[in-house]
Amino acid sequence: MRAITQDRLGGPEVLTEATLDRPEPGPTEILVRVHAAGLNPVDVKSRAHGGFLGQPPFVLGWDVSGVVEEVGVGVTLFTPGDEVFGMPWFPRPAGAYADYVTAPARHFAAKPADLDHVHAAGLPLAGLTAWQALVDRARVQPGQRVLIHAAGGGVGHLAVQIAKARGAYVIGTARAAKHHLLRELGADEVIDYTAVDFAGAVEPVDVVIDPIGGADGPRCLSVLRPGGVLVSLNSPAEQQLAERAAVLGVRAGFLLVEPDRAGLLALAELVTAGRLRVLIEAAMPLAEAAKAHELSETGRVTGKIVLTTGAGS
Repeated sequence: MRAITQDRLGGPEVLTEATLDRPEPGPTEILVRVHAAGLNPVDVKSRAHGGFLGQPPFVLGWDVSGVVEEVGVGVTLFTPGDEVFGMPWFPRPAGAYADYVTAPARHFAAKPADLDHVHAAGLPLAGLTAWQALVDRARVQPGQRVLIHAAGGGVGHLAVQIAKARGAYVIGTARAAKHHLLRELGADEVIDYTAVDFAGAVEPVDVVIDPIGGADGPRCLSVLRPGGVLVSLNSPAEQQLAERAAVLGVRAGFLLVEPDRAGLLALAELVTAGRLRVLIEAAMPLAEAAKAHELSETGRVTGKIVLTTGAGS
């Protein structure tokens, strides 16, 4: 099968196409013929620094949308021919930049009929991150005020919609060019972070979702109401930040997304109900993975970038 591999860490140029053996599904696993694979910031970081994957060689990618080709012993959820989407194995290697992947059947869910494979591939990792941050960690309730940084990005644009579906009042930070789109997605307020200091522009909120991290952490705490929560998605919250949060009567913590069939089903329900859209900046052939990474590194992507294998075309 085709796969995009790398034998050293570095820039996008280290990504090369290779031919690898097709994997075989083990007990409780399925073999999925990949139609599309989503690209996420963690892919870029892993390519450059190894991250969870360690040292090369390895195949990047965790977002998958495709068709079940074979099922292993004990699989009851799917049969060959079923269309599925998921985020298998994360943060262990999944190898989604390839023609085939194998993973436990319960790392997948039925692909929403309203999404083609390209849009379905853009949903799992970013969507589960937003869902687990807002629902599992922050437990967002109707009427609460939620501030979402980088609201036009992969996680951000989905978080805006999920928070709105939960009945929250949603505030997003983004460049001015994305404000109209974010209002279409349901944002009640949008702040241009390049022109305005959000810490002085926003009224107190109950929840902050921060995909950026860094120096903004203490400023995020300053806009939380007593009892509020900051969920950091970029890097583990420093102990000093957690201690400062406790003094202020709020909470701060780091969330690392994990495979979650229940979350996938919840996201699919929102899609089917017309309450969740997946925005695609670009869909590019698998062979152009390096170009896709270059685009991702511009920091100007709206929504998601997806790689396509040509399966089914």
